[in-house]
Amino acid sequence: MTPGPLNAITDVNGVRVGHVTLRRGEGRLRPGTGPVRTGVTAILPHGGDLWRDKVPAATWVLNGTGEMTGSIWIDTQGALEVPILLTNTMNVGRVMDGVVAYMLRRYPDIGIGDDVVAPTVAECDDSTLNDARGLHVSAEDTVRAIETASEGPVAEGAVGAGTGMMAYQFKGGIGTASRVLPPKDGGFTLGVLVNANMGRRRDLLVDGVPVGREIADLMPRESTDGSIIIVVATDAPLDHLKLQRLAARAAIGMARTGTFANHGSGDIILAFSTGNRVPHDPKPLTYALTVVADAHLDPLFRAAGEATEEAILNALTMATTTTGRDGNTAYALPLDRLVEAMRKFGRPHASLARP
Repeated sequence: MTPGPLNAITDVNGVRVGHVTLRRGEGRLRPGTGPVRTGVTAILPHGGDLWRDKVPAATWVLNGTGEMTGSIWIDTQGALEVPILLTNTMNVGRVMDGVVAYMLRRYPDIGIGDDVVAPTVAECDDSTLNDARGLHVSAEDTVRAIETASEGPVAEGAVGAGTGMMAYQFKGGIGTASRVLPPKDGGFTLGVLVNANMGRRRDLLVDGVPVGREIADLMPRESTDGSIIIVVATDAPLDHLKLQRLAARAAIGMARTGTFANHGSGDIILAFSTGNRVPHDPKPLTYALTVVADAHLDPLFRAAGEATEEAILNALTMATTTTGRDGNTAYALPLDRLVEAMRKFGRPHASLARP
């Protein structure tokens, strides 16, 4: 299917992304001090008042060795009312503090005459490269990621929450992609952003080619089963149930890159639609939602799978070699060897180069 102009989640009108990247220190791990290879990424569904104009949303879990706070509330009310934050596992609490601080500053009546706030923070484990015990992402870093989030191109690879992540035992991290449906299918845009930190080398597939077996060296000294967080955005008008079905299709795109959701992997997906709004405290008895009919969902399902697959591959091809604590190195996927492997298996792709 056709990518959007930026081939990014920000092709969905109004969606904004912000990163804060933290890199400090070299050499031996000194718990609580460094080396630091971590960060935080914020995704805002629209540029308006998200608290009062929520967007329909849903979550879906392929394997649950991970966490996305606020997911029970999202699936109970069928809507998202706060920014989405991505970070490392043991920093979830501090990032939640940052979201609460941001929301309290913006909405002085929260917790007094208004509802309390439940942050949405999703995590992956970057402890093989990062001093995880140091809890280096602060509440202030979180607020900065939210406040600097912008439309336009999205930095990928070893940035923000993806700074210390690995995928298929290469350097992974943030990846994004988008698809635009043809006019006959509504002309809707769908975008995906991933924090890719999952998979074993031998399983990596690119367009069906066993790239992980072709490039079996350049292995890190340490790695874990890891996790992946997938965020799907679309301007197609959908409700909670249809978004839950859409989120599940992102797992198909993930599977096309070779992973099978290992026991130790947290594979968690959130999908939202900017094509509807859910009022915070409506005075009328009812409000209206427009939804794409079930018989016309297939193009969106396909777009979710394709964009997720490409977002993971974009994370791999944009990430740069990163050496973290104790000299453990996550090597970048070598693009020249990737091209060789593709050609060997009959895929005459053009050459690739990192910007």
